[in-house]
Amino acid sequence: MIKVLKLQKAVYVIILGIIGLIAFKIMEPSNSAASVWVLKVSGLLFLIGALWFVYPILFAKKVNDDEVQLDPEKQAETTEPAATTNRP
Repeated sequence: MIKVLKLQKAVYVIILGIIGLIAFKIMEPSNSAASVWVLKVSGLLFLIGALWFVYPILFAKKVNDDEVQLDPEKQAETTEPAATTNRP
């Protein structure tokens, strides 16, 4: 599902935010200005990742009253019913 919604980049951004938090915890005892800067960048990465997760849901195309198409490229496949034949 992550591949279909193209959310892999959002996952990478969240992982970078986690790495930033780990770096902050390592740098915290030294009380340097760089540790606060790393914490701010980590928080910004978390915000960007969260917005990236919500983006496909907010801008999904509505196929009909009950269904929402999250991947507009596949809209033609889902809206047209497949023709079946009774050939053996």
